[in-house]
Amino acid sequence: MAAPVVSSVSPNQGPAAGGTTVTVTGTGFTGATAVRFGTKLATSFTVNSGTQITAVAPSGSGTVVVTVTTNQGTSAQQVSFTYAATQAPTLTGISPGQGLPAGGTTVTLTGTNLTGATAVRFDGVAATSYTVNSSTQITAVTPAHAAGAAAVTVTTPSGTSNALTFTYLTAPSVTGLSPSQGPASGGTTVTLTGTNFTGATEVRFDDVAATSFTVNSATQITAVTPAHAAGAAAVTVTTPGGTSNPDNPSAYFFFAAAPSLTALTPGLGPTAGGTTVTLTGSDLLGATAVRFDGIAATSFTVDSSTQITAVAPAHGAGAAAVTVTTAGGTSNPLAYAYLAAPSLSSLVPTQGPTHAGAVVTLTGANLTMTSSVRFGATPVSFTVVSPTQITAVAPAGPSGPVTVTVVTPAGTSNGLIYARTDAPVI
Repeated sequence: MAAPVVSSVSPNQGPAAGGTTVTVTGTGFTGATAVRFGTKLATSFTVNSGTQITAVAPSGSGTVVVTVTTNQGTSAQQVSFTYAATQAPTLTGISPGQGLPAGGTTVTLTGTNLTGATAVRFDGVAATSYTVNSSTQITAVTPAHAAGAAAVTVTTPSGTSNALTFTYLTAPSVTGLSPSQGPASGGTTVTLTGTNFTGATEVRFDDVAATSFTVNSATQITAVTPAHAAGAAAVTVTTPGGTSNPDNPSAYFFFAAAPSLTALTPGLGPTAGGTTVTLTGSDLLGATAVRFDGIAATSFTVDSSTQITAVAPAHGAGAAAVTVTTAGGTSNPLAYAYLAAPSLSSLVPTQGPTHAGAVVTLTGANLTMTSSVRFGATPVSFTVVSPTQITAVAPAGPSGPVTVTVVTPAGTSNGLIYARTDAPVI
């Protein structure tokens, strides 16, 4: 039997740290007892056949001769393996630098000397997978990890790199809203309180994105509500760490329909105010104000979603727009008329018989809405001729003076004296 012959090795170079798997080709390998790289034994080897051996290179330097030994001797061919002068890997960047605790984020690592990487680790936990794209780039998929910072390293046969930080984020949570209601038309500025808001990319009311939002801090966001159908909407915040829990009862915003008014009764009253007015309409629950031309009602009571009872405030004579305000906005206006109190300036004639039938002309002001003319306590028939004149029929009564007054929805006028006289006796 002849001594073994080595004809080639592949690959014919590797790092100084060793570890390269080398295929040795030749003849007479059966029963091989040693494979050497220079004077060093291979870390391990396997005789695949009489013509092939797979060996793992030990550490070394420079160019060395690879030999195979059997019981027939040692190969004498000068087939060389070169130890390349390699450097340990370094990392200079990681993108993105944060992701979910569940893992699964694809991260691009940049640096130097990344060829031949044997491991990518996040705080010692192996990446789910990784691909060496070049000597300066690796793409890795993050493993699951507790929330917080993780040191990312790359290992090659030449060593382990410096560490870069990858942050595992916690999903945000919304714990409160202020205010918690507003109009369905949107436009309400809402302050969200909670945790882990940093880097928020989205605020939603149900599935509708906020018109705009500002991340004030890790615990506060200011958002402007979008238009939304009336009813409750779950408010959620999305960050690179995930989306907050939409089932949290503290994270609901209530969109209110705008109130509307259809009628008010009575539709007029005195300038002094004090008239109790019944407003009817829809979506009146939760009313925060009832106004007469911008003047707050003296008081009001929400009787139901369709009725409010309000007391009119004092107001100058004329029409006033009555509105109701709720979280849903301000209603359409209805007109309420403020009337000046009636006044009398003269009676013609100022005296008459004790029997009924004398026609008296009353002159004054604010007489249009007259509802009653009284001689003492006795109401009489009358005709409103103009805002300043009424004709009335004097009733029968005893001789002597009687006070004449006019009543309108704005009140009772001052009194003027009408004198009854007995007819002359013959």
